[in-house]
Amino acid sequence: MDIREASLKDLSNIARLHAQSWRETYGDVLPADYLNQQVFVERTAVWTKRLMKPSSNQYVLIAEDNTGFCGFICVYGGKHLKYGSIIDNLHVAKNCKGKGLGTKLLIAAASWAFVNYKNDGLYLEVLACNEQAIRFYKYHGGQNIDYGYWHTPCGNKVKEFIYGWESPSELANLG
Repeated sequence: MDIREASLKDLSNIARLHAQSWRETYGDVLPADYLNQQVFVERTAVWTKRLMKPSSNQYVLIAEDNTGFCGFICVYGGKHLKYGSIIDNLHVAKNCKGKGLGTKLLIAAASWAFVNYKNDGLYLEVLACNEQAIRFYKYHGGQNIDYGYWHTPCGNKVKEFIYGWESPSELANLG
């Protein structure tokens, strides 16, 4: 398994996996027409902006194996005064799940956050309906520290939980 920093050439793979992940996971909270007709275009626009003009606190990693692209993670250092750096996205292709890839990406992002934003915590927002992801974050020591609502790209409001770690070192040391 190879983990490396993402580049513009990864745009299509990232947007495709991001859209597919939403289709597989958020069918109960996002309209079918949005998921079937708009999500890929919308995610492509988001990732075009992120990869063409990355913010100085952005770090995106992708994972590949001998079959190709498997997943990605995006973290923004020092994003929130109270919670610290945010893991904004973590997606693993369905055919690559169960191989420890999500854990490896999480550790790599936490290691970067620890080096670059040492005094910050680490957190993420996960939709309440995404029970598989919630179990994954709990397994890795994430604590449910708050909740809020995600205002979706198609105008819905969906409950989300905030999971966090006091320091990125809690995850970085797993590796």
